[in-house]
Amino acid sequence: MQPPKGHSYTVGDPRPLRAPERALLEHMLRASPNNLPLLSTIEEALVQDMNDGGMGSLRFWRKEDDRRRFGDIPVEAHFRDADGTLVMVSVIVDQSGTLYELDLWKTDFSRLIRIPEPREIQIGEPESRR
Repeated sequence: MQPPKGHSYTVGDPRPLRAPERALLEHMLRASPNNLPLLSTIEEALVQDMNDGGMGSLRFWRKEDDRRRFGDIPVEAHFRDADGTLVMVSVIVDQSGTLYELDLWKTDFSRLIRIPEPREIQIGEPESRR
């Protein structure tokens, strides 16, 4: 699926993960032994910020990106942003099982203020959303 004409899913050039992004991703992947193989792929990973209004989502960059498709969500988590708003986080893999997106959704659609320390991140959906 291509983005609508004049719209891009990503903004900016590919870049390495920032320390808070890496800590969030590592914390989430360590939550299940099935996800541990993905840990070794983040060291050299390049990402692009997603055009999501500043909520912090990332797409993992690969040269053949136009051929990649959504595959699965191996782990989800949530945390409270600095303003108290609930933020849902999903690690998404592509159809071949490689990292595809780190999707952050701030439930009031405002800009993300900060990614918290791993100890502040809860794996799974919040009780109120189950």
